[in-house]
Amino acid sequence: MSGDNRFGILDYDNCLVNLSNSILKRFGVETTADTLPAADEYLSHGHKNVVLLLLDAMGTSILEKHLEEDGFFRSHVKTTYYSVYPPTTVAATTSVLSGLYPNEHGWLGWDMFYPELGKNVTVFTNNEQATEKDGAEPVDGKWTCESLNEFRPAAEFHAGYKYTPYKNIMTKINESGGTAYASMPFLEPFPDTLEKIIARIKDLCTQPGEKFIYAYWNEPDTTMHLTGTVSKETHDMVASLEDTITELASSLSDTLLIITADHSHMDSRNYCILDYPEVLDCLKLLPSIEPRTLNFFVKEEYIDSFPEIFRKNFGDDFLLLTREEVIRDRLFGTGKDHPGLKDMIGDYVALSLNSATIFTTHLEAQEMIGGHAGMTAEEVMIPLIVVEKDS
Repeated sequence: MSGDNRFGILDYDNCLVNLSNSILKRFGVETTADTLPAADEYLSHGHKNVVLLLLDAMGTSILEKHLEEDGFFRSHVKTTYYSVYPPTTVAATTSVLSGLYPNEHGWLGWDMFYPELGKNVTVFTNNEQATEKDGAEPVDGKWTCESLNEFRPAAEFHAGYKYTPYKNIMTKINESGGTAYASMPFLEPFPDTLEKIIARIKDLCTQPGEKFIYAYWNEPDTTMHLTGTVSKETHDMVASLEDTITELASSLSDTLLIITADHSHMDSRNYCILDYPEVLDCLKLLPSIEPRTLNFFVKEEYIDSFPEIFRKNFGDDFLLLTREEVIRDRLFGTGKDHPGLKDMIGDYVALSLNSATIFTTHLEAQEMIGGHAGMTAEEVMIPLIVVEKDS
């Protein structure tokens, strides 16, 4: 799927999956997709260390909103390219880590329906999807955590790794005779602050031999979800990240430092589906995937009428696709579909075309000021920042 596809803003020949495959190629590992030419150029220069640092949601629009054009980040942008769909952390970081498109690895969004369990699962935490208590009400006009049901494990095992397993690119490199490491909170040795992540990068880069290091940090995504894309808090966070990474780069030698994002961010206009009983009554269970890309498992008696009912309530804010259209038009990628994909994505999928966002609890709709995972250019465009440090 290229940039001139039906959806207009996707380019699966120029995206995060291609970057990961460039790295696999650099370390002599069999690729699963085409590489990213802009990255290949720098990866061919033979640096001892290759560091890929992913800053969550630090997309092109965020750099332009907050940083000077001649500053460290923007002056080192080599190209602008694309996330995957949905442009969200679960789908995009899994694509980076696996070198696979979302339709191949199956990790499409924050909440996923696993037919083997018959329930929606928050895949990163392996809990059942967050739900609101029956009869919950706001307190003094505000929704609180007390409105939510207690979180429960989805299973005694990790549903995502059991039903949608994949091998990460560090393992692929190591198994092929290369050397690769991770420096992120969710993989050993689990550095849980940016300072610890950077300290590990610096230490590994001093070790002998060629190596790849994948690093991830959850900002500025966390700050933007809670305060929006143009808040002072976001500005301070983005500026701080630039200062911190500038210092990291100055300390490195014989290193190719690639900085990118998994997706970008926008300011959302939020709804809660619980306020739309006409839509809710059509469904077998709550929507999943993401609040800006939602799937719907529809009761048999509403299959034909659901599109009209949905548009009656949400107008033209969303593009509503059938399961068949999603698969046919390769929305989630151009690779070979995961065997369970059709059963995971529901009867219909709604893609936000603007700022409209539909949450499944009032608390989330109240708190999540910034968002991503929809069908806008602002969310999918990301920078490829490249810094070469010679010996």
